[in-house]
Amino acid sequence: MMTNIVKQVVGIDIAQTELVVSLGRMNHDTGIDIFAFKTFANNAIGFKDLLAWVNKLAAKEIRVRYVMEATGVYHEKLAYYLSDQGQEVSIVLPNKISNYFRTLDVKTITDKTASQAICRFGLERKLEIWQKPKKIFKDLKQLTRERDQLIADRVVLKNQLHAEKAEAFPNESSIKRVTKRIQLIDKQELEIRAELAAIVKQDTELVKKIDTITTIPGVGKLTAVIVLAETNGFELIKSKKQLVSYSGMDIRLKDSGTSVKGKPRISKKGNRHLRKAMYMPALAAMRFNEHHKTVFVRLVSKHGIKMKAAVAVQRKILELIYVIYKTDKAFDKDYVKKQTAEVQNS
Repeated sequence: MMTNIVKQVVGIDIAQTELVVSLGRMNHDTGIDIFAFKTFANNAIGFKDLLAWVNKLAAKEIRVRYVMEATGVYHEKLAYYLSDQGQEVSIVLPNKISNYFRTLDVKTITDKTASQAICRFGLERKLEIWQKPKKIFKDLKQLTRERDQLIADRVVLKNQLHAEKAEAFPNESSIKRVTKRIQLIDKQELEIRAELAAIVKQDTELVKKIDTITTIPGVGKLTAVIVLAETNGFELIKSKKQLVSYSGMDIRLKDSGTSVKGKPRISKKGNRHLRKAMYMPALAAMRFNEHHKTVFVRLVSKHGIKMKAAVAVQRKILELIYVIYKTDKAFDKDYVKKQTAEVQNS
């Protein structure tokens, strides 16, 4: 009897072009049963087909929850579509699924087993229903990513211009055209900055948040905007550890067999835009902030790897942005000293 069903979940493993889907249910008598599987296109037609397939197979008297990972931008259109259709959606940080996957007795990782794991995770856990992020964060993300692409294009053009000028017989027409393209990008980048400022100005609460975040040495308004845009105002983030994992700056240690250990490396499996945004602030912080400079020097003296130490500083600044956003307390350069003094006096 279908009345024994207490929960129904669609687990979706999302790639750029396809959705790998598992449909499961939790039953009072028999426990968890993942009973259907199918692949759909990651586009408007695929979304419609997915909904029709689920409506055909799922029990009508129990609401269905659609569960997916926060996979860059590939999950966003589906999440918006399902929400607009009145469906319940839960979006989970990738590290939660990967950690859960390790607890399962799965020999081979495939798109199918991944969707089954997401489905099982949704059935076993009590997940929050996803709410659409504020439109302002969506708009800011689109603009900051457009700017990022423009900057990348400009670097390529500047290298091309340098190479052309270094020729024994430079082509003046080529130099002129490349120079014009660089000037156009310069103009467009200024336009985007102006648009970003205008959008932020519309939200007085966001203005205050950004002003507080930029009290951190090395963190400018653009960095603050990028971080808030890429995290939707830290919508899914519940802790510093989750944020670090979402950015891909968490440490992964590879083991080979039982005796050979690989070098610790950052996972790079998270949001590359967040990692990129932390690069320049970390350089500035290591020069002008005594605490971060000390962290950098200590880590370099410990293992001799400057890049690893720089990433640690980037990670600390990202965590600091999160804490300041949540607490609304400005950066205190004497915070560490005060903490140390409190411990010594207690």
